[in-house]
Amino acid sequence: MRTRLAAMALAILVTGSALVPARAQQDPLQNRLGGPLPSPSITTPNLPPALPSAEPDAPLSLSALLSGPGIPLRQGLAWRIYEEANDGVRPSIVARSTEAEPRFVLAPGTYTATVAYGFASASKRIVMAGQPITETLRVAAGALKLSGAVGDQKIPPGEVSFSVFVPVGTNSEGRLVRGGIKTGELLRLPEGTYHVVSIYGESNAIQRADLRVENGKVTEATLNHRAATVTLKLVAAPGAEAFAGTAFSVLTPGGDTIREAIGAFPQVTLAEGDYVLIARHDGQVYTREFKVESGLDRDIEVVAKSG
Repeated sequence: MRTRLAAMALAILVTGSALVPARAQQDPLQNRLGGPLPSPSITTPNLPPALPSAEPDAPLSLSALLSGPGIPLRQGLAWRIYEEANDGVRPSIVARSTEAEPRFVLAPGTYTATVAYGFASASKRIVMAGQPITETLRVAAGALKLSGAVGDQKIPPGEVSFSVFVPVGTNSEGRLVRGGIKTGELLRLPEGTYHVVSIYGESNAIQRADLRVENGKVTEATLNHRAATVTLKLVAAPGAEAFAGTAFSVLTPGGDTIREAIGAFPQVTLAEGDYVLIARHDGQVYTREFKVESGLDRDIEVVAKSG
């Protein structure tokens, strides 16, 4: 009997142990967290979007025209490219050229292109953004071409020079544009009215004129002087040999000195009018009054005689 009971208990124990594995397959943390844990997975990090590639350098092609007639300018040009700064710093020159149609390769940014044609100029703001750009600048300019004459006779180029001024208010010589201009020289200027001073020789033979410069045109002008060139001499008798090393002074009748010169026969160009000539030689002083007539070049002799 005890043997049958023991066998039955063993059977029950074996049957119960067969149920244990089924319970053990459940998640041991299910009751604590309310369900099974998710399976782990591998994810990529959230990186910022890639930046666009930098804009490349690009060509800037330029040309210039005269305002009004629209004539292409082929020479006498000076190009400059300025790069603008964002921090208030003065723009700096990054490129130059004297070609008629220059081509610059520029990095992205903001620039100012300027072209000078003599004293006239033009400029344009340009934004480079990696694409080729072609621009034409219009220059408002004309030109002056000057010469001098006495009567019908042209003054030789080496004996006359010109100065050009911009009037300021009532002052006709308010601002000097340029001095020492030679006969026939082409002076390029912005459109406007200018005051021209012509100096014949190195004394008081001066003429003035107001001239108008128009876009696309050359204003040619001849300034007519009323003057003559005289040769100064100190002689022992009329027509005799001149004394070397003589010091001459040319004065107005009022005593103002116009010109001084030293030599045997210096030449002086003077405006039409009356003058007094003083000659000094070997401690002696000699004087003579004379008259200058326009266009009449001649010798002015002072006779060295006592009294």
